Amino acid sequence: MNATPDDQPVDVPSPRGHRLFWWVLAIAAFIVVIDQASKWWAEAQLGDGSTIPVIGDLIRFVLVYNPGAAFSIGTEYTWIFAILAGVGAIAIAWFAWRVGSVGWTIALGLILGGAITHLGDRLFREPGFGRGHVVDFIGYGDWFIGNVADIAIFAGAVMILVLTFMGIAPKGGRVRDDA
Repeated sequence: MNATPDDQPVDVPSPRGHRLFWWVLAIAAFIVVIDQASKWWAEAQLGDGSTIPVIGDLIRFVLVYNPGAAFSIGTEYTWIFAILAGVGAIAIAWFAWRVGSVGWTIALGLILGGAITHLGDRLFREPGFGRGHVVDFIGYGDWFIGNVADIAIFAGAVMILVLTFMGIAPKGGRVRDDA
C-alpha cells in the first residue's frame, strides 16, 4: 500500500516520503561517525608517517591531508570546496525530504553523510576555518588516496545511477514511459 502504483503520475507526493527523510539523516549521521572515527584512528596510527599494507601495494593505509578535491585538484581553492559541500548538503537534504523510495533514501543518506563530513573537515581542521584539509588514508595503488566519506559518496552515486537505469523514481514506484 505504501508504494506508488505505476499508473499514478510520478509527481504525486508519497505519504511515506517524510518518514524516509529521517532515515536519510540517520544514515548520514552513521557515515559521519564512521568517517570521523576512522580518521581519528588514521591520525593516531599513521601520524608518524608509517604505511600499513592491506592488500600489498594495491590497498594500503597511508595518512595524507588533502587541501583540494578528488585527486588533490584545486588545492588553492579549499574555501570554495567548503562552500560547495555546504550547498550540496542543503540541496541533498531538501531533495531527500520529498523522497519516497527506500533505495533513493539509502543513496541520498550516503551522499549526505559524505558531504557533511567533508564540510566538517573543511571548517574545523587545520590550517583554519573554511580552509581545513580533509584527512585521507585509504591508498588505492598509485591512483589516489581517499577516506570512508569518499566511499559513501561513490556508493551513493552508483546507487542513484542504478536506480535511474532501473526506472525507479525518487518518490517511489516506476518512472512512467510516456513515449
